[in-house]
Amino acid sequence: MTTKKIIAVVGATGAQGGGLARAILNDPHSEFAVRAVTRDVHSDKAKSLAKLGAEVVAANLDDADSLRRAFDGAYGAFCVTFFWAHFSPDLEIAQAQRMAHAAQAAHLKHVIWSTLEDSRQWSPLSDTHIPILMRKYKVPHMDAKGEADQAFIEAGLPTTFLLTSFFWENFIYFGMGPRREPDGKLALTLPLMGAKLAGMAAEDIGKCAYGIFKRGAPATRQCVGVAGEHLSGTQMAQALGRALGEDVIFNDVPPQVYRGFGFPGAQELGNMFQIEAEHADDMLGVRNIEASRKLNPALQSFDVWLTLNKNRIPLS
Repeated sequence: MTTKKIIAVVGATGAQGGGLARAILNDPHSEFAVRAVTRDVHSDKAKSLAKLGAEVVAANLDDADSLRRAFDGAYGAFCVTFFWAHFSPDLEIAQAQRMAHAAQAAHLKHVIWSTLEDSRQWSPLSDTHIPILMRKYKVPHMDAKGEADQAFIEAGLPTTFLLTSFFWENFIYFGMGPRREPDGKLALTLPLMGAKLAGMAAEDIGKCAYGIFKRGAPATRQCVGVAGEHLSGTQMAQALGRALGEDVIFNDVPPQVYRGFGFPGAQELGNMFQIEAEHADDMLGVRNIEASRKLNPALQSFDVWLTLNKNRIPLS
């Protein structure tokens, strides 16, 4: 039996949870042990974590009993959901509630909930300049997480609400990277409205979470925002150009144009970028880069991330 404090890491084979699990497992002096919570304990990623020393357990966010078993006996938990797997705010809220209830039942000493702001605080449903989606949301993946905060508050546990940033991995997986224009030039197209965007490597979110666990549990609840850099569209395009070895121009299209691009999630992302641009002072203000670096001294800049990942960015 380990004498270390167990952190139950939900989504340990994913981006954020994996970053946290590896940060703990790669620290020989860590006071924590990893309980990797995953749906498939036989996956290659789960096996890799087990080889590093993690206890790998099976649980499903839709199965309350499995979550209670996964959290039982742990010191703390990292809780995260993945909206883009199902596109359902109701499901995401229900999953967060199950995790909060399981954490409460296990009497955890510290919970980190990976969340986002509810955009309706800035653009209520009565505001018609940003479209309503799914009958009651402006940015469903943000709003559902923000709404789910209440479940962790009601659980009454010391909870850190970790406000994440735009994943630079979106340039790899979400088709947001540069596209080849008819004239052959590469162009990065986003509706930033001249504002800067808080972004970071997904791995660094997990590393920042580790810094939060090391810092200790809050008395009740706290909010921590993290980011690797605050960059304009032009700055991101220039960095992409340096990494890719050819010029990349930036197209700052209006949000309404971006919403009409037609790919899955275009309307939601158009709304998200518009709200983040119109409320950039709030969004950037809470995501302090130096505070993030104190939590994670290895915090990557966009240039460093590109050096490691430029070959993974599809160009079309």
